[in-house]
Amino acid sequence: MEHEEHLKLLAKIATGDRAAFQTLYDATCAQLYAVGLKILTRKDLAEDAVQEAYIRIWHNAGEYQQGRGTVLTWMISIVRYRALDALRYHNVRKEEQLEETNYFSEHELSQLPAQEKRQLDYCLDELENKQKQAIHLAYFCGLTHQEVTQHIDSPLGSTKSLIRRGIALLKRCLGL
Repeated sequence: MEHEEHLKLLAKIATGDRAAFQTLYDATCAQLYAVGLKILTRKDLAEDAVQEAYIRIWHNAGEYQQGRGTVLTWMISIVRYRALDALRYHNVRKEEQLEETNYFSEHELSQLPAQEKRQLDYCLDELENKQKQAIHLAYFCGLTHQEVTQHIDSPLGSTKSLIRRGIALLKRCLGL
């Protein structure tokens, strides 16, 4: 579906048109879910983030500004913010932290030959937990250094150093 079609649907949604909302949802839900899942890595949390995003889209459809990007870009940014809020919420509440041994998705790990996977696991175990978490958030969740800083509650300079030293240690351990 093109931007112009999204724009027409969004205008109708702003007037309360449920059928237009359903059409926009059907056209965009897979893309928005993929964004949420990439950031949160858990299906249930990604589903919640996407649901919250669509509620915001429904209520704020009239606030979309064309000069700030396409409708889809606007929607993706809403999902992204919802997902980042979920990461922060779970970190602050200590209800859900990233598992120590599962910093990469199963799909990413399944693509590696067994020997490389064992080597990567070994090298990751050599890093301190905060380094593993920062690297995962930056490289696999797509968070900026500033967002990683907020998530791990560390100053920006320390976060950048933590990531840089962690990557250097991984490279050395992996023989790169």
